[in-house]
Amino acid sequence: MTTWMLRRLIQAAFVMLVMTVIVFIGVNVIGDPVEILISPEADQAERARAVAALGLDKPLWEQYWRFLSGALQGDLGRSFVFNEPALKLIAQRMPATLELAITAVLLSVILGIPLGLYAGLRPNSIGGRAIMGASILGFSLPTFWVGLMLIMVFAVQLGWLPSTGRGPTRELFGVQWSFLTWDGLRHMAMPALNLALGNIALVLRLTRAGVRENLPMDYVKFARAKGISPNRVVFVHVLKNILIPIVTVVGLEIGGLIAFAVVTESVFAWPGMGKLIIDSINVLDRPVIVAYLMMIVLLFVVINLIVDLLYTVLDPRVRLETKE
Repeated sequence: MTTWMLRRLIQAAFVMLVMTVIVFIGVNVIGDPVEILISPEADQAERARAVAALGLDKPLWEQYWRFLSGALQGDLGRSFVFNEPALKLIAQRMPATLELAITAVLLSVILGIPLGLYAGLRPNSIGGRAIMGASILGFSLPTFWVGLMLIMVFAVQLGWLPSTGRGPTRELFGVQWSFLTWDGLRHMAMPALNLALGNIALVLRLTRAGVRENLPMDYVKFARAKGISPNRVVFVHVLKNILIPIVTVVGLEIGGLIAFAVVTESVFAWPGMGKLIIDSINVLDRPVIVAYLMMIVLLFVVINLIVDLLYTVLDPRVRLETKE
């Protein structure tokens, strides 16, 4: 197990190194931030001073080396616009995005698995067919359109929920969270649901497919022959066997929700990392863009590692392979 973990950590470090090259070069060869940050009336001397102050007068390889050296020390550069550490700007916005993404994942699991079990156990019932039809809508409807419809119905027409913003927050472990206040939860309800719809449909269909695949298997027939109650067969035996693909998808979707929450945060004016990255792209704030992308890469690497560890808990065969 120790050797396996060490091998995975080396692989993760190699992935991070390769991604630093791809991300840094990809961001730095696009556009010229000086054209946006400096007044058009500035003369050549002012432009030269601005270029030198931003460190853009150095060769690309030297800029990358300075970036990599700083990254190893926890410094991902300073924002061109705010003149603050890029990592600090992202850390200030990260709690808002994290609570939105985690709430969306919880909704996906809480709603997707039970609905998928019902549709798998009763595939020909009216309810089962209605659930599968609704899951197609969850995949098909654009996120921005659903967000606008939610605002139109629940905020404008019914007046039940606030339309934009994060609402009041409360501190926990030195971080401000909106889910700790009732009004904060009301602000979070529509963005979280909007972000979760596609994942609810995905988890639902995965669960249904797993149930339909496992019900005819011999271990289910043997459990029923032993007189085990139907609920125990489903919730202990069948559910445990279909959890591995669900854990994989849910784990990867956490990173995807954080990385691609830009649309939802823009529609609901949610002050998270997505809004920050959009603003940074508009002004070509390269350090913030690079820092954001590297944080997302690190997040995916860590989530993949956690998912692999969960495999060893859910499947004894994986534990044997890691020991070997």
